Amino acid sequence: MSIDHATVHGFRSSFRDWAGEMTHFPREVAEAALAHSVGNEVERAYRRGDALEKRREMMTAWAEYLYGGQTDARNISDEQT
Repeated sequence: MSIDHATVHGFRSSFRDWAGEMTHFPREVAEAALAHSVGNEVERAYRRGDALEKRREMMTAWAEYLYGGQTDARNISDEQT
C-alpha cells in the first residue's frame, strides 16, 4: 500500500487534535498515548500509573473513528453525537 503526502508526525498530530477537540478523554491520557511527559518534575515523581486501560479505551475509539465506526458516547463530545 502506498500513501502519498502523509507523515508519522502528521498522523500523531491528527490523533492529538481528535483527542482534544472531539472527545472527553483527559489531556494526560492523550499525551501518555503519544509517549509525552506530562507535568512538572514533582508531578511526574508521584505519578506511578500508566493509565493503560484508559489509553486502551481511547485508542479503540480512535481506531473506530478512523474506520468510520461508532464509539462509546461517554467519550465523544456532544458535537460528534
